[in-house]
Amino acid sequence: MLSGPKIKIDKARTTCRASDYMKQQMKIYRNIEDFKKLKNLVVTVGTFDGVHVGHQKIISRMKELANELDGETVVVTFQPHPRLVVQPNGKDLKFINTEEKKFDLLEMFGIDHLIVINFTKEFAKNSSEDFVKDVLIDKVGTKNLIIGYDHHFGNKREGSFENLKILGDKYRFSVEEVEAQYIHNLAVSSTQIRNALKLGKVFLANELLGYEYSITGKVVPGKKIGRKMGFPTANIDIQDEYKLISAVGVYSCRIVINDKTYFGMGNIGYRPTVDHGELTIEVHIFDFDEDIYNKTISISFVERIRDEIKFVNLDALKTQLEKDRTTVIDKLLNRY
Repeated sequence: MLSGPKIKIDKARTTCRASDYMKQQMKIYRNIEDFKKLKNLVVTVGTFDGVHVGHQKIISRMKELANELDGETVVVTFQPHPRLVVQPNGKDLKFINTEEKKFDLLEMFGIDHLIVINFTKEFAKNSSEDFVKDVLIDKVGTKNLIIGYDHHFGNKREGSFENLKILGDKYRFSVEEVEAQYIHNLAVSSTQIRNALKLGKVFLANELLGYEYSITGKVVPGKKIGRKMGFPTANIDIQDEYKLISAVGVYSCRIVINDKTYFGMGNIGYRPTVDHGELTIEVHIFDFDEDIYNKTISISFVERIRDEIKFVNLDALKTQLEKDRTTVIDKLLNRY
């Protein structure tokens, strides 16, 4: 499928590899009553959308302290995302990662325990002190709490680092705040990453994430127009309605199929030359010619090449795709 040089994967240059971390089995509790208190717990609280560079710094500090205390790490998170519950327009919110991907990342970075709290309108009424006493102290047994620089919690986000220090003295737990992490003079945050992806700045988003933004979905039949032009594509069906999709355009990509990595060029858009239908996600995989219908594959987006364009006919589109392929190959060869 590729008339050009084959791209060899330099594993030393791919980002966020599981082999970089000590793989362990993270225990997940969807009912907090199932969690049994342990000694010297190091705890953090948050939604952790993206598990980005800032989150990774918090986790690194948690593991460091847990090692010093001979303790274990605990992340307390919420499902659904609190903003989906407390904000009227919350359904417009999209997330960098699916819940499954987020959990995989937390496990890969070395978290020992993950407690998932069912977030409801009733739960949202709890004050910051109610949350600390009823959840962090009585149910989790927190002795050491580490939070990010912009962390707020409780009813109307009244809880702050200063508030936590007061509660720490009252309920006898230590509190530590991890400072903001900066990349290109930007304080790393989930909001910054979402904004970058919405603008198609996937290369920047990847730097803020510390790994490549990806989409996972099932390969479904398409109209096979690309195949007729010599550019067969795998069309991806995304099941999670809250998954944030990057801006429309053409991207250089890494594709994982059955634990094997390939390269290719992907398109997110509405295919204006051939139809004006719904948003589609498709990828042309280099050096690949297998039947993968109904298989689940993962596409990592490396860099955005260009915007989506409406061409006068399919011949003009094919000419541009040939140029895109050359551009993608050059960029991937330079990167990997």
